Amino acid sequence: MTMENRCAAVSRTTAETDISVALDCDGAGIHEIASGVGFLDHMLTLLAVHGGFDITLTCKGDIGVDDHHSVEDIGICLGQAFGQALGDKGGIRRYGTSYIPMDETLARTVVDISNRPFLHFDVAIVEQKVGNFDTCLVKEFFRALVQHAGFTVHIDLLHGENGHHIIEAVFKSFAHALRQAIAPHAMQSGVLSSKGSL
Repeated sequence: MTMENRCAAVSRTTAETDISVALDCDGAGIHEIASGVGFLDHMLTLLAVHGGFDITLTCKGDIGVDDHHSVEDIGICLGQAFGQALGDKGGIRRYGTSYIPMDETLARTVVDISNRPFLHFDVAIVEQKVGNFDTCLVKEFFRALVQHAGFTVHIDLLHGENGHHIIEAVFKSFAHALRQAIAPHAMQSGVLSSKGSL
């Protein structure tokens, strides 16, 4: 992919979910999201708007069981889409860091577009649910995305009490850190690595 065409489309169909994702990394935050999981729709909207990513996403999942399969598989598809859209990952800044406050909450995300999947997730949420959403699924979403995008991501909750605020700050900080990491590097045409490859 070139800097002018950092787009991807991914489809995934299993016995548990049927997902379609279209992504433009250099969009304007335009989004059309129907995951079947209301709270996740809200968080993916934040990801699109704060990252400047155009995202079209639909998911038909077995939410009669619970939301787990839909949330995890959407993470897989978005990860694959980002991985494909960024191609050889050349010409980008590679690293991004963002601190985002949300009232009493402060979240930090650090991203390395490394081609080495790793997630550090130190986010304690007291509530088991926010509305009908299982809060443990936030980590599952990011784990799936990171694994399939080839990103190294460290997400830390520095402080916070309200579960909704915490999750919202996490998604916003991830969006801003990722936006920084994939931005063009003024002096780098290839990959930013002393090895010459990631």
